[in-house]
Amino acid sequence: MSSVSTSQSRAGAQSKTGRSGVWDILILIINIAATIGMVALVWASLVYAKPATNLAGDEQLAQRIFYIHMGCNVGALIAFIVSLTGSVLYLITRNLRWDRMSQASIEIGIIIGLGTVITGSIWAKPTWNTFWTWDPRLTTATITVLVYVAYVLFRNGIDNRRTRALFGSIYALFAFLTIPLTYYSARWFRSIHPVVFSGDNADAQGGFAVGSTMMQTVAVGAIAFTLLFIALLIARWRQLSMEDQLFELREDLES
Repeated sequence: MSSVSTSQSRAGAQSKTGRSGVWDILILIINIAATIGMVALVWASLVYAKPATNLAGDEQLAQRIFYIHMGCNVGALIAFIVSLTGSVLYLITRNLRWDRMSQASIEIGIIIGLGTVITGSIWAKPTWNTFWTWDPRLTTATITVLVYVAYVLFRNGIDNRRTRALFGSIYALFAFLTIPLTYYSARWFRSIHPVVFSGDNADAQGGFAVGSTMMQTVAVGAIAFTLLFIALLIARWRQLSMEDQLFELREDLES
């Protein structure tokens, strides 16, 4: 009887090891793809995309950061949508797996969102002659990042694991309301920020006609930052899972 049990345990361990090996290979593939995507984005931004014909000098050169800027926009948007999804699923299931996904997504979204603000400021200097102006789009984008930074700060101040997850999930639902506000700010308010897609803004300064190579580079940026987000999400989610396992072991030992 014991030999049968031992054989079953060994088979289960081998099966688990096999799944872990496949999972590690998939993660490696995603990491390599993300690296290739970012390299391709830099090349396409600097070399492949044609210069903006209606710009000149420093403005024309600075315009090339637009592709990184748009990639950051896509990456941050995906991160915050995933965090919203994870928060809703946690509130429904109370499974900490979804809370970990939401937390990891928000942390990554903050980093990529800061990339949006920084690249936007770099682009703004030659276009608007200043790194910062209280334009509605810039202001709302910064508010979005700060709201999610507050999520991390407030969350870390709660000791109880379940309470922390519940608070984080509810907070993330309300924080997501800043996303549509940021998106529509250049349409609803008087803004000098160009509306690149699905609209126009008569007050915009620094806009340019988007050609075919530009759109292709934007697509490369969207794919590259999506892959980067997935790679970072998996890495951070696994780290948070290990932290929760250590926390549970510590609780068992103390009890």
